[in-house]
Amino acid sequence: MDTRKLGSQGLEVSAEGLGCMGMSEFYGTSDEDEAIATIHRYLDLGGTFLDTADMYGPFNNERLVGRAVRERREWVIVATKFGNQREEDGKFLGINGRPEYVHQACDASLERLGVDVIDLYYQHRVDDQVPIEETVGAMSELVEQGKVKYIGLSEAAPDTIRRAHAVHPISALQTEYSLWTRDPEDAILPTVRELGIGFVAYSPLGRGFLSGRIRSLDDLDENDFRRGSPRFEGENFERNLELVDRVQEIASEKEVTPGQLALAWVLHQGEDLVPIPGTKRRSYLEENLAAADVELSDEDLRRLDEAAPVGAAAGERYANMSSVNR
Repeated sequence: MDTRKLGSQGLEVSAEGLGCMGMSEFYGTSDEDEAIATIHRYLDLGGTFLDTADMYGPFNNERLVGRAVRERREWVIVATKFGNQREEDGKFLGINGRPEYVHQACDASLERLGVDVIDLYYQHRVDDQVPIEETVGAMSELVEQGKVKYIGLSEAAPDTIRRAHAVHPISALQTEYSLWTRDPEDAILPTVRELGIGFVAYSPLGRGFLSGRIRSLDDLDENDFRRGSPRFEGENFERNLELVDRVQEIASEKEVTPGQLALAWVLHQGEDLVPIPGTKRRSYLEENLAAADVELSDEDLRRLDEAAPVGAAAGERYANMSSVNR
């Protein structure tokens, strides 16, 4: 698998990462044996970049990733996150960016992952009650202590990114980005490119919608969080199906799946950009990784721009958007 650089501090990862969140929560039932087999298959195929967070599970996703990489630690870039504070029973306590909490969260993640150092440590959501300079200052201390190699932010606004980067170099900014979420093109992508920060695209398949496998809510488990997502509700769902059908038409012509076409589009948006599609099954993993072999001409890219222009998706990304792009 090809590699890409994130930021200018030396972080290099596989061109396609693996999002591990759904292996433990949010996307219906979990199967840890299949999840670990999926991680191992990803590594066997040359992948190096695993994405988790302390709040996934909560907490047990980090433990799962730690078990999966124990025998191959030297070849794996493990990224995890802090900031969305939860209790063991899953209760959300809010966003926490206080310096003392940053240190506590890091120590807890190191223990759960079973590693000596976290390769890439993100602030999962910006705490608007704590100056970003204080939070990133604490993250910088973790680097000095040898507990973290590189630091990142997730769902941060351009001004926040600039202020954070002035305190300590930010290697990666993670934000949702796909054919149905092109908002970062307005200000976030230009900002990180100006500053030399890498971009990590989560949900590059539009939370699975762009795979073409979701045609009704009946295709989702009863406990799947997408059932409460604005883009999966009512008229929004129907309008977004029209977008998927347009992508499907182009994919069929190229003899690839719509998901592969959507991932290929993200990969073509720049060498400083790394998508991290999530899956908990080996079959979907292999389909996703094959997207790297999909070649897109200028005409293909033009047609995709027309099929899924900025703002084409119906509905907000989250039911409550107040915690993103702060």
